[in-house]
Amino acid sequence: MNSDLNLRQNSNPRLFVGADQPKAAAPPQVAAAPQVPLSSPDITQAEIDAVTAVLRTPQLSLGPELSAFEAALAAYHSVPDAVAVSSGTAGLHLALLTLGIGEGDEVIVPSFAFVAVANAILQVRATPVFAEIDPVTLNLDPAAIERAVSPRTRALLVVHTFGVPAEMDALQAIACRHSLFIIEDACEAIGAEYQGKRAGSFGDLAVFGFYPNKQITTGEGGAVLARDPGHASRLRSLRNQGRNSTSNWLDHGEVGYNYRLSELACALGRVQLSRIDEILALRRAAAERYDALLKGIAGLELPPLILPHRIISWFVYVVRLPEEVDRDQVQTALARRGIATGRYFDPIRLQPAWRTHSSTGAATLRLTESIARRTLALPFFNRITMSQQEEVAAVLGEAIDACRAF
Repeated sequence: MNSDLNLRQNSNPRLFVGADQPKAAAPPQVAAAPQVPLSSPDITQAEIDAVTAVLRTPQLSLGPELSAFEAALAAYHSVPDAVAVSSGTAGLHLALLTLGIGEGDEVIVPSFAFVAVANAILQVRATPVFAEIDPVTLNLDPAAIERAVSPRTRALLVVHTFGVPAEMDALQAIACRHSLFIIEDACEAIGAEYQGKRAGSFGDLAVFGFYPNKQITTGEGGAVLARDPGHASRLRSLRNQGRNSTSNWLDHGEVGYNYRLSELACALGRVQLSRIDEILALRRAAAERYDALLKGIAGLELPPLILPHRIISWFVYVVRLPEEVDRDQVQTALARRGIATGRYFDPIRLQPAWRTHSSTGAATLRLTESIARRTLALPFFNRITMSQQEEVAAVLGEAIDACRAF
């Protein structure tokens, strides 16, 4: 999925004013910038050297770094093809187009997800059908999917939420039974595994995102994995204005898009991917430290460290606050101490842009909405230190106690 919530929470906007205008006062007792950010990309000298090397060449797009990055992604996931694109959202759009999903079709999707999954469905004039989630994994509940299937259903858009792989054997069985496509949104789940296979290797197509808050980053960027050579060929055409690989530069076989990913981004991604084992180990260690630090806070629900048949790829660390605690008050208390947090995720169907959409009234998603009211993403990134996590845990505990006493 292509969420930018982390970086927005992590930003430090400045107000520029004329000499005769007073400066806007900062909110009282709130730090001007987070001392503990919500996310932070992990860039080493190797990435800097790779990007710098591209700048010394005459080819900044559609060059050897693109081919190398795509080949490395495909090999890592044991699939025939990977097609790099400008974002995870672009990847979702192209995946739907490539599978021929359009007007009159329905795609089952969670409401507890980043809004891009539903936006992309609307962009191909199909209808998103929101289904309920599993209370533990926060992924689509297979039983809820069965209830949501209709004669118009063409695909399941399966989000591996927060890097926890979905129950792919059950979902594949449903797709087979009803002749549905599966698109995996693995934007948050690179390196995750379900029954020994990596997330992204199950569906007809799978989409990854490499925004700076993700496990690996290309700055802005994404990719689509394909097992069918015809799908891969169409994806490459669509991302490059509808040109076929054998066409002249100005010959267009179909209407396409500028969803290319630059050589600079691909060089960054190639080196990041070469470090994926180290990166995932650092993030798991950070999750384990949080688990030890937070388990003494009464009523706070922590994400599971271990789930049957799964290896989690830790994208974010999201806790569930006690029912009686006001999340906004907790966030404000943490912000006053310089600690950034995020609301992951407000349900799509309750977003201002979606409340009046026809698809939002069809389903009752009590579990999704109950859980979403209590979720809070804590600072989480590769190089977060024990002292930073100790500070987060202490302030979070204080904030929860203060809310209870209020």
